[in-house]
Amino acid sequence: MKVIISHDVDHLTVWEHKGDLIIPKFWIRSFIELTIGKISLVELYYRLKDFIKNRWNNIEELVQFNKANNIPATFFFGVNKGLGLSYHYEEAKSYIEFVKNNGFDIGVHGIEYYNFKGIKKEFELFRNISGLNKFGIRMHYLRWNETTLQLLSKAGYLFDSTLYIEKNPWKVDNLWEFPLHIMDGFILLGRRRYQSLTLNQALDLTKRKIDTLYKKGIRYLTILFHDRYFSNSFITWREWYISTIEFLKSNKFRFINYKQAIKELEELVQ
Repeated sequence: MKVIISHDVDHLTVWEHKGDLIIPKFWIRSFIELTIGKISLVELYYRLKDFIKNRWNNIEELVQFNKANNIPATFFFGVNKGLGLSYHYEEAKSYIEFVKNNGFDIGVHGIEYYNFKGIKKEFELFRNISGLNKFGIRMHYLRWNETTLQLLSKAGYLFDSTLYIEKNPWKVDNLWEFPLHIMDGFILLGRRRYQSLTLNQALDLTKRKIDTLYKKGIRYLTILFHDRYFSNSFITWREWYISTIEFLKSNKFRFINYKQAIKELEELVQ
């Protein structure tokens, strides 16, 4: 089993959310987590510090960690707004260039999933911004319907990684679908809107899921970790990611990205 690591970039700054409810929801969540003992006063302090600095991304820190650990991760950036994805694509340009210049792959964090005109617009915007012709997508909040994959293929996407199911990749027209298997939020939040597991509980659950997927014959294990959580503001989340990477490395799993996996898959069908 090979491992594909990906990161969704949901936020860049605090004040991009001045027109939605993300900020009050964030502080309500933070005080609930403090009250039930899932975060410390130190973490709350760092959350306030980030808030004052108007910084809600940790792209640079995550790039540095991944480079040091030879993790060929893929970063998905938004080019459209909706459901709390509130930064303008112009604001993402410098981050996209930074990620590219450090040797990592990039793709679209999509909003449109059933309207072809909107899907195609996002594709063309990202192509113009990134300078790439071949790239993939993951939908924000993992939204999709029965026509989404066909429409993404028609728009020109190389791959999608939205469907959260325990399956191996498959092809829909010209598009490869890479199911998402493990996501930070589904592990650490459980069924709640705030952190409900300790680090040890989260790691135990993750290891058991990896073992289950391995026994099911999953060839490409796909893991999502949001860059927002790679900081002192979310210590359990950051340590979960670091520890998961260490566990995979110690067990000799090989890390690849989506494009490398597609090359392998295409060679198998020739």
